[in-house]
Amino acid sequence: MVAVYMSPGYLILCFYVLWRTLVWLEKCCPYLGKKRVRVPFILIYIAVVFCILIAFLLGHSDARRLLKQFSNVWLGVLLYSLLVIILVDLLRLILKRLPFLGKEKLFSVKAHRIIGGVCALCICVLSVAGIQNADNIQVTEYELYVDKEAGDLDSLNIILVADLHMGYSIGIRQIEQMVEKINEEDPDLVVIAGDIFDNEYEALEDPEALIDILKGIRSKYGVYACYGNHDIQEKILAGFTFSSKKEKASDPRMDAFLEQAGIRLLRDEGVLIGDAFYLYGRPDYNRPGRGIVIRKTPAQITEGMDLRKPVIVLDHEPKELQELADAGVDVDLCGHTHDGQMFPGNLVVRFFWENSYGYLQKDRMHNIVTSGVGVFGPDMRVGTKCEICRITVRFR
Repeated sequence: MVAVYMSPGYLILCFYVLWRTLVWLEKCCPYLGKKRVRVPFILIYIAVVFCILIAFLLGHSDARRLLKQFSNVWLGVLLYSLLVIILVDLLRLILKRLPFLGKEKLFSVKAHRIIGGVCALCICVLSVAGIQNADNIQVTEYELYVDKEAGDLDSLNIILVADLHMGYSIGIRQIEQMVEKINEEDPDLVVIAGDIFDNEYEALEDPEALIDILKGIRSKYGVYACYGNHDIQEKILAGFTFSSKKEKASDPRMDAFLEQAGIRLLRDEGVLIGDAFYLYGRPDYNRPGRGIVIRKTPAQITEGMDLRKPVIVLDHEPKELQELADAGVDVDLCGHTHDGQMFPGNLVVRFFWENSYGYLQKDRMHNIVTSGVGVFGPDMRVGTKCEICRITVRFR
C-alpha cells in the first residue's frame, strides 16, 4: 500500500514541475501562456502523469506494455526534472538575498528564458544519456586469490550476472547482448545472483524466445542461479508492491522457464562441482520464497562441507558478510543494489550497505557486488553502469 500513501506526494511534485514549465514557456513566448495553448498542454501532461496508473489497471496487452515502457522512461525524466528545477530554484533564492548582485538582470525575463533553457537542456541530456547507458552492457574484471586447492584447477573463470529484471523494460535485445558478452569471455562457470524476473511473468516479451537465447550460454560447468526479491509473482505500481497475506513466492512458470533454459536454480542448497569447489545458492534474505520459511544461517551452509576446498556462495543481497566469512566462505557473489542505478542513488546507496558495489575483502573472504544487467523502475542508468563481471579466481 506504500504506492497509495505516496501518491499525493507524487502528484504534488508533478504539479510543481508543470507549474515551473508553464511559467518558463510563457516567459519564452507570451503566446504559449494563452488558454488555447495551455489547456491542451496541461491535458497531455495529466495523461503522462497518470500513465503509470493506467498501465497498472490495464490487462496484459500490447497497450499495457507500451504504457509501462513509457511510464518507466517518464519516471526517470521526472526525477531529473525535479533535481534540476529544485536546484535552480534554491540557487535563485540564495542569490536573491545577496546585496551585490544586480537583481534586475539576474531575474529579468531574458535571464529567466536562458536559465529555463539550460534546465531543459540538462534534463534532456541526462535522460537521453541515461537511456543509452542502460542498454550498453560492459564487462568489469576482477582477479581473486583463494589459498586453497581446487582439485586439478589452477584457476576458475566465473561470469557473474544479476538483476536482469526481464519484463517490460528488459527484453530480447538486452538478453541477446548479455549472452553474447558472456560467451565472448569463454566462462568456466556462469552464475546469476537473483532478480531474473521483474515480478510479473506475463511481462516477459516472448518467453520461448528468451529461453532459446539463454540456452545459448556456453559454460564448462553450467549456469546456476538463485532467486532475488523480485523473482516472485506480484503486481507492482511505480516500484512498490501491495501487502498481502499470501505467501510471496515465484510463479511456477518462472521455475519452469529456468529449467527449460538450462539454468539450475539453487534454493538454499549447494553442489560440489568437479570435485573441486562448492557452489551454494541462498534464497533471498527478505523473501525466501516457496517452501522456505527461514533460510539457513552461514554456519549451516558450510556445515558438512570439506572446507579444504573453495566455497563460493551466490546470494542476491550483500548481507551477513562477516558471518559468511566466519563460516569459511571464500567468495560471496551478490547483486541487488544496482549501485543506486541513477545519480544521486549511487551516493545514497553507500549508506545502506557495507559493500554497495564492487569489491570488498572481509577477513579471508572476497565479496563482489555487481550493478547488474537490467533496470528497475526508470529505464535509465546515470552515474552507474550496466555490466557483467568476469571474475578470475586463482587457487593455490
